[in-house]
Amino acid sequence: MKIYDVIVVGAGIAGCSSAYFLKKKGLDVLVLDRSGIAASGGSSAAGAFVSPKIGKGSKLQTLTNEAFEFAKDFYREHFPQYFKQTGVIRIPKDGSDAKNFDEYEKSNSSSRELMETEQLKALGIDDSFKSFLFDEAGICDAPGMCQALIENIPYEQYEVRSLNYKKDLWLIGEHRTKKLILATGYENKFVDMRYMGVKGTWGTRGDYETNIKLDVSMHKQISVSANIDGIVKIGATHEKGVDVCIRCNGEPLEGIFGTAGSMVDTSDFKLKETFCGMRSGSKDYFPLVGSVIDVYEMLEQHPKLPKGVRLKEAPMKIENLYVCNGLGGRGFVFGPLMGKMLADNIVEGKEVDARVNPDRLFLKWCRKSPDLESYRV
Repeated sequence: MKIYDVIVVGAGIAGCSSAYFLKKKGLDVLVLDRSGIAASGGSSAAGAFVSPKIGKGSKLQTLTNEAFEFAKDFYREHFPQYFKQTGVIRIPKDGSDAKNFDEYEKSNSSSRELMETEQLKALGIDDSFKSFLFDEAGICDAPGMCQALIENIPYEQYEVRSLNYKKDLWLIGEHRTKKLILATGYENKFVDMRYMGVKGTWGTRGDYETNIKLDVSMHKQISVSANIDGIVKIGATHEKGVDVCIRCNGEPLEGIFGTAGSMVDTSDFKLKETFCGMRSGSKDYFPLVGSVIDVYEMLEQHPKLPKGVRLKEAPMKIENLYVCNGLGGRGFVFGPLMGKMLADNIVEGKEVDARVNPDRLFLKWCRKSPDLESYRV
């Protein structure tokens, strides 16, 4: 029976990026997904915009823009057929947001141009606020990109029902592997990873057929793509606490389509297809990349952790188990850099960036999670 170096469970952008960089480092990799490549979850519904994050210089903005610079260069060099550098115009949400743009300007080093109202109108955008054009930004063909990333990697559509670790190998049905990566998005039914706080946020996107001349993509509360081959993507809904796509019957995109109509002329738009999926995000909105803490063993050996006792050593880990998760609504921005970080860690032992290492969340979870009330008695 074949033994792989790594099996990746999940064929969204997180899993496919991880598999790509591991394969590049010479490892024998298999990718498994119950639905198909970018066929469910956040990657299936993604408009796959690749653009910087604007703001006043937060740590999350800094990381996001590092990932953006890496991603757009990576896509452009290796997969240009699935990445269209349309540019992305970031439009203020309202007058208050417009006043902040002067501050945002100081905290963003990505290539950009300030667009006046007249310039926006010349592009077919009806808005009265000055805006930023990030000319190197663009959009991915989400399923095309994910498929290209694992083109030379074995893939199976397979539903993982259980995991077992015996004699230094992970057993997944009839599959065997030395190391295992879970890139399963908002769902986790295999090991205790509650400390990571992964939650799902529902997103809906519509693809519209149109003859409108629109050469640039834009974002103002929602995202509207450039016209590529007669299709404009409209999306970026964020709904929490939704388990099923209850809005796909009838008119799921009514609200965001109305918002899009205030930005561009949508009079000839005809809905071609609706996409729905659940994005995964962490408690602090940073990605989750690295090994997994053995929660059971930690609480057994350190029963005072929920009472605030500090650890004097590194937390115990589940052997040869890793995650690449929590990329949120910017999966195609974070995917390549997070996949490379994880591959560097697994193959070369390079330490994972502390900003995305899941260990950062463990002690706080121990002290504050209602899941552990019984340990505080």
